[in-house]
Amino acid sequence: MLCLPVSLQELLLLFVPCFSRPTYRTFCALLVGQISQTGLRTVTGMLVGARLSGVWHHARAHRFFSHARWSPDELGLRLAELIATTLTQPGDAILVAIDDTLLHRLGRKIHACFWHHDATANSDKAAVAWGNNWVVIGIVIKLAFLQRSVCMPIMFRCWQPKRKQFGKGKSDPERPGKVQLAREMIDLLAARLPERQIDVVGDAAYATEAWRGVNSRVTVTSRLRGDAAIYDREPPRTGKQGRPRKWQRLPGLAEIALDPATQWTEHQVQRYGKTETLMLHTIDCLWKPLGAETPVRVILVQDPNKKSGYQIALITTDLHATAAQIVERYADRWQIEVAFEEGKHIFGVGHARNRTPKAVERTVPFQFLAMTITILWYAASGHHPNVVAEHRARSPWYLTKTTPTVTAYHRVVQAVFGFAGRHTSVSSAARRAPCGAVRAPDRWRSRLRVRRRSAGQRVAGGGCDRSWRWAG
Repeated sequence: MLCLPVSLQELLLLFVPCFSRPTYRTFCALLVGQISQTGLRTVTGMLVGARLSGVWHHARAHRFFSHARWSPDELGLRLAELIATTLTQPGDAILVAIDDTLLHRLGRKIHACFWHHDATANSDKAAVAWGNNWVVIGIVIKLAFLQRSVCMPIMFRCWQPKRKQFGKGKSDPERPGKVQLAREMIDLLAARLPERQIDVVGDAAYATEAWRGVNSRVTVTSRLRGDAAIYDREPPRTGKQGRPRKWQRLPGLAEIALDPATQWTEHQVQRYGKTETLMLHTIDCLWKPLGAETPVRVILVQDPNKKSGYQIALITTDLHATAAQIVERYADRWQIEVAFEEGKHIFGVGHARNRTPKAVERTVPFQFLAMTITILWYAASGHHPNVVAEHRARSPWYLTKTTPTVTAYHRVVQAVFGFAGRHTSVSSAARRAPCGAVRAPDRWRSRLRVRRRSAGQRVAGGGCDRSWRWAG
């Protein structure tokens, strides 16, 4: 049996309904291997990280991704429920960031691989790369021990360009666009969290007509293009006969920003780790892609140094939030970009070399979800102030360091598993703690649907010593 901390055992038991009994055992082992591995996180690398490379045949790990019956969507939705109940207050709105990222691949026979624009390229020569493009939604949470928000990816879709027989302006029914895929995931999340408001935020590429008719509990905030056409709100019905008045277009955004008659309001805004004083202007209007039935609000951020007169234009369907809250909400969208960077370079997302359709569509979500589970476990059970204190004692040149980094709490989890290297940034208390010493929050234990002596407990149980054991 795998020897895990009690808190992690109880966390993983919440995912028992997502798997069959043997598949659940494989899931736990590969999750531990993904987190513990310090080298390449390939499928066989996960087995090495779990110290099962000489115990299991490697086909068992490969079949988990290519043939086993489990759904990344269901796993992500259950994780979203845990995040909502553990890290937020009841009734609070859930902030969800949307974006897409490119994972480079090598080989012509890999499922869903195409040439994509690489936004992270350092030169124009490498602006196009071969790989899988993933549309990701993540819950943005402010943790008590960090000064910035953290994005926790929960749902994923592998996007493919439409086929050549579908020309410009025609949609491919078998290959939806990126925004349609994002809308599909948001609808699933809203259905799973029926008592929460979902505040969606994305960049300008996700401001399209795909959000028309979205659930009333879902608000959408995005950046508005500079040449966007906005219209005056439709006047109320008079009850008289005759054709209703056509849409009345308002002046362009630059014209409004440069108009001396435009009234700007001063606001204190916290974004990108700083507190700024911004001049904002609010426009209540309509936007044709969303239709006349969905009123929107446009917020302009003044910048006299630009020719257009404004720094950024934001559009939102949330008419109850203030202009400053909308600006801060859009700034929190950047955390999903940080999550992509940390996932690729710290947690090894994209290292796997699968080629078949099911394996490709499951491995990257599994690796991102392992990252989210690591953050969730650390936030609920693993954080200790000594993590920062010991790092500052070991590296005294970090004079202003007051919060742990992603690498720090990743190393904490590895140390609890017993895999930390010599130069791990973890507290000595966490390093010495036995497997059963870290307890789970009561909210996790209250949600368990599996009795202690049930089959699920027999799968996840084990002793409390540091060694790894596998029975059966």
